Amino acid sequence: MRAGGLLFESSSTTLNETFAWAKAQALSYAHLNDPVGPWYEAALPGRDAFCMRDVAHQSTGAHLLGLQKHNKNMLRQFAEHISGSRDWCSYWEITKQGLPASVDYTDDRDFWYNLPANFDVIDCCLRQYQWSGDKDYIEAPELMNFYHHTVSDYVDRWDKDRDGLPEHYTFYGRRGIASYMEDGMHPLVAGDLVAALYAGYRAYAEIQRLRGYAGYHKAYSDKADALQAMYGEQWWNEQAGRFYGAMLQDRSYYSPYYASAQYLPIYFRLIDDAEKLDKALIDVVKHGGNNVEERSYLPEIYYQHGLHDFAYSLLLELSHPKMPRREYPEVSYSVITALITGMMGISPNAAERVLATQPRLSPVTWASARHIPVWSNEVHVSHHGNQETVLEHGSGSAFVWEPQFAGVWSMISINGTTVEANINHVKGIGPVSWVRTDVVPGEKYIAQAIA
Repeated sequence: MRAGGLLFESSSTTLNETFAWAKAQALSYAHLNDPVGPWYEAALPGRDAFCMRDVAHQSTGAHLLGLQKHNKNMLRQFAEHISGSRDWCSYWEITKQGLPASVDYTDDRDFWYNLPANFDVIDCCLRQYQWSGDKDYIEAPELMNFYHHTVSDYVDRWDKDRDGLPEHYTFYGRRGIASYMEDGMHPLVAGDLVAALYAGYRAYAEIQRLRGYAGYHKAYSDKADALQAMYGEQWWNEQAGRFYGAMLQDRSYYSPYYASAQYLPIYFRLIDDAEKLDKALIDVVKHGGNNVEERSYLPEIYYQHGLHDFAYSLLLELSHPKMPRREYPEVSYSVITALITGMMGISPNAAERVLATQPRLSPVTWASARHIPVWSNEVHVSHHGNQETVLEHGSGSAFVWEPQFAGVWSMISINGTTVEANINHVKGIGPVSWVRTDVVPGEKYIAQAIA
């Protein structure tokens, strides 16, 4: 796939300009010829480095822009530097020279590290497998080594009280922070750490299922389920109508809104109860994020949970020339992600070779994305309102298309042939109607929802 081939157009001139800015800005951060290998900026601009949280979040946008080699190299760099001497941490931030960033790393006893990072990277690698179809993400020895040590030794080393949750004690300093929040509060455990651990277990279980290891799949699925149940029961603050953001050093819960500790449980799909999920979403819409990198997560979250108007408004706000620090790399990459996975609703499943689409256009009336890289394929997708989708199979081998439409529709037509719709009920969204159809190279398909 050629870098930067992705195109996007819609009925909104402002949104088209937003895409053009995001694409150019993101690609300006991509590099090929440095000692570390292919990489892109995923840290503060000017550091010439990439850190774990930012890469995990930017990687889908990078894939969509044709930076698959960059993603794979950077994720491998993190995997290769996991070490028992650092309590199974990797390097939080790696420079273009392939070295730990000196601002974050002194030696193996003194370095910056946010504990959600390892789990976030596992979740990211599974997502990259789904988009790229590259089996290295579920088979390569260095990545499997990272996954294995993370869900076993890393958890064990940082879980001193043996309650199943890694924790941070104040005397750790910057080594092993229990959140992506960097406010100096030093919680024992934060909500985003619980959410990332859940996502890591869930991703590892799925990777093992794909590899044919049913025992590992069940064991880590059970761990994820137990964690989800615990969070739903023990971390819910009924009086405030929100989840607690953190557990403090004295093991009391922290009640005020705590930014990433509130929205990452939604992002990682930790919340199982539909009523609590709705309240959590309202809480995030009300309070948002503390800075531009935190807010860059929100459009994707809003799109995935039916809050299309909020997502659209925030996309325009993040990309506005007057937005402070909009040049932070995460912003441009996350705008690309939100447009394609959010507004266009594109979701790939590599193992089954199923590509789902779902229009989420409000307030846009039509939108089109061309040269979307999926596995070894390239596809073009257009939505006309929220009841019609056109898919063109540009290149690559056959696959299955799953056109989805929000709401209850009795039938969905494919190129004029009507098929009875299947209906799923999705937490936080409601009913979604869908069918499946085989797609062959070079053909065009039109799906329409029919009442």
